[in-house]
Amino acid sequence: MGSRGACLRLLILPAVLMTLNVNPSAAVAATPLSISVAANHLVDGNGMAVRLLGVNRSGTEYACVQGWGIFDGPNDATSIAAMAAWHINAVRIPLNEDCWLDINGINPAYAGAAYRSAVQAYVNLLHERGLYAILDLHWTAAGAMKATGQQVMPDADHSPAFWSSVASSFKSDPAVLFDLYNEPHDVSWSCWLNGCNTPGWNTAGMQTLVNAIRSTGATQPIMIGGLAWANDLSGWLANEPSDPARALVASFHNYSFNECTPSCWDSTIATLAAQVPVVTGELGENDCAHNYIDQYMSWADAHGISYVGWTWDTWGCSDGPALISDYTGTPTAFGVGFRDHLAGLIGPIRLPWWQRATPRWPTRSRHLDA
Repeated sequence: MGSRGACLRLLILPAVLMTLNVNPSAAVAATPLSISVAANHLVDGNGMAVRLLGVNRSGTEYACVQGWGIFDGPNDATSIAAMAAWHINAVRIPLNEDCWLDINGINPAYAGAAYRSAVQAYVNLLHERGLYAILDLHWTAAGAMKATGQQVMPDADHSPAFWSSVASSFKSDPAVLFDLYNEPHDVSWSCWLNGCNTPGWNTAGMQTLVNAIRSTGATQPIMIGGLAWANDLSGWLANEPSDPARALVASFHNYSFNECTPSCWDSTIATLAAQVPVVTGELGENDCAHNYIDQYMSWADAHGISYVGWTWDTWGCSDGPALISDYTGTPTAFGVGFRDHLAGLIGPIRLPWWQRATPRWPTRSRHLDA
């Protein structure tokens, strides 16, 4: 099916080749949609390796706090079908902690139960189309300040409560992933892991947020972005939080203006991907073209790395990378490269050598809880 077009079917063929088996006409998976971590792969409910190839759907992080809605653009089944027609299998949904928790004076029409119900309904519609949902903590603010943008880190005041609530709401949904914090930046790796003091407020470290999720009983994969706006993963493995579920995923954000260049992809990202699953949670470029993402997507395909394009919104190039010019799925000059690349992945292709064997995934043993 178009919405499951990234599922890696690991089959042993006579020629010792593996295939990426895609059926764009199927609407629903044969087994319930689910995703988990096995070694350095994400796997579906059949135990088959799966790459997340999808889009971000921005709006739920800002419309509510700005006081005019919950989504920016349509959020119905028809609009989701337009996304699925691009052969994606995942949608990343940025969230606002104030709107979810109903704090700091957000209009109640767009906060609390109304916001949570809208997000839940949207996730359900995605699943009906065979799409995984990535729930991302995007906008935060400490204390009584409104969450009107990104901060250097999640805050100790509200972010743990946000994740405790989100995880409690979705812990029975096997087709979601939790993305701890959009883009940490301008902090140390020690602060990233354990939290620290910043002028006027305290951050929440990634270990605290992992604990908040796991304390609810939720076992779904947790994505964690690195430093430098999630573009620096050089210290990720050395500072990996402890996770009793052993289901952590490294999140990498990659734009044409970032410092992690192709040589960094080889030296850092590929090395990390040999140890843990890597999902490129945001991918884009700021020149209205697609040469940069073309290069990265081909590289990521060869290394078994997932990627999620930024963004399925109609902003236009002047306001950031936008994949579409309307919500029926008409691509921009940038988006046409992303759409056509995904379309080119449909059908049998040769997989990287490490995926040419029947998967019998070992359990990762680092940072095990006693």
